[in-house]
Amino acid sequence: MTSANPTPVADGSRPEDPPPDDDRSDAALLQAHVDGDPDAFGVLFGRHRDRLWAVALRTLGNPEDAADGLQDGLIAAFRRAGSFRGEAAVTTWLHRVVVNACLDRIRAAKVRSADPLPDDLDDHAARGALAVSPTAGDDPADLAVGDERRRLVLDALASLSPDQRAALVLVDMEGYPVSEVARMLDCAEGTIKSRCSRGRARLAVLLGVLAPDAAEGDRHHGNPHPAGGVPSTDEPRGPPAD
Repeated sequence: MTSANPTPVADGSRPEDPPPDDDRSDAALLQAHVDGDPDAFGVLFGRHRDRLWAVALRTLGNPEDAADGLQDGLIAAFRRAGSFRGEAAVTTWLHRVVVNACLDRIRAAKVRSADPLPDDLDDHAARGALAVSPTAGDDPADLAVGDERRRLVLDALASLSPDQRAALVLVDMEGYPVSEVARMLDCAEGTIKSRCSRGRARLAVLLGVLAPDAAEGDRHHGNPHPAGGVPSTDEPRGPPAD
């Protein structure tokens, strides 16, 4: 790659933020990169880094693997930018490349479980659309419950097949429409719906303890009420900083 390296590396380092005053569209930046602009891809990546990182982290389950998966995806996007034909938004294309790179890592390593996020993840970065850092007034007991909830969700996600996990992360945790996720993963909308439905059914059993009325359901009906979607693992994070 040229000039600034636009991808985070395995040791957790990341490039400096790109200049904020570049008002070119995503498509224009990608084309500029294809045409030889040495800075365009770094600006494009900086614009979407937080969301791509959140998807990689939730798909792979821990920061080390997520950094590798995100780097694999962005290297692929860097090299294959000339193949982009504009059938979808540039962001959709970037997500597709990154998610597929993460899934390739899962399948190659036959990963069936993921480590919980480290306790010091908040020290690495406080980035992302939903990022909320603990404040002085936070109750330690509430924080402990949140950490346990996050661990349970990540462990449950790790038990799903890679395809189901990717669909649930993108639809339920990142909030993308089914139609857009279908384009990202290059499959039919019905396939995404089926993967989400089967994944939710499995998670409803594994995560029944997280439902607010789970205890009431256990007492009166023998089973907790199934949850409608996947609980978020709190906040999406930015790539770890030095």
